[in-house]
Amino acid sequence: MLPLGAVLLPTGVMPLQLFEERYRHMIVDVLAADREFGVVLIRRGSEVGGGDLRCDVGTRARVLEARESPDGRWAVTVVGLQRIRVDRWLPDDPHPVADVSPMPDRPGPGVPEAAYRSLESRLRHLLADLSELGDLVSPSTFDLADDPGLGTLQMAALGPFTSYDRQRLLEADLGSGRFQLLDELLADFQMVVDHRLGPERGNDGPAAGSSG
Repeated sequence: MLPLGAVLLPTGVMPLQLFEERYRHMIVDVLAADREFGVVLIRRGSEVGGGDLRCDVGTRARVLEARESPDGRWAVTVVGLQRIRVDRWLPDDPHPVADVSPMPDRPGPGVPEAAYRSLESRLRHLLADLSELGDLVSPSTFDLADDPGLGTLQMAALGPFTSYDRQRLLEADLGSGRFQLLDELLADFQMVVDHRLGPERGNDGPAAGSSG
């Protein structure tokens, strides 16, 4: 397991720099096995030295690329595969280890297609506006899954959200609940972006909170 100060979501891609001895051992073991490990957010504490308080919902990651530098550090790129729940933390050996299980969405009400596509359009609009303002954000030309359960996780990975909000989205175990949270977050972000763009652009975007 790799506790971080950032959130990896399913379908998300994350670059890592591993320099602590315990995580250098971990990546060597991972590469020799199935190239997979778990990533969780540190709720409180530091990435370095241990003693951190960790979230119990995270993401199973797969190594896409790994390069060792002459000083022993590793530059690693991973992709998120699926959500996991930590059932039990085990003693560090020497890096964090846990028993985990998959965390699929619970059955619940579906998300209407029109509302889902409206949310997709609003995210594209927001990312395009942020790019116009010079912010480093994901391209607005992304492709989403047809399934809203997976698609809302993709949007959570693509949106300009804080680690705290990404973790809230990751932990939402109903697709409809994750959709509602995204709806609220996008409305809040668009309001701020419209203000940054100025009054002449403030009324150009979709109505805040309009999700169908």
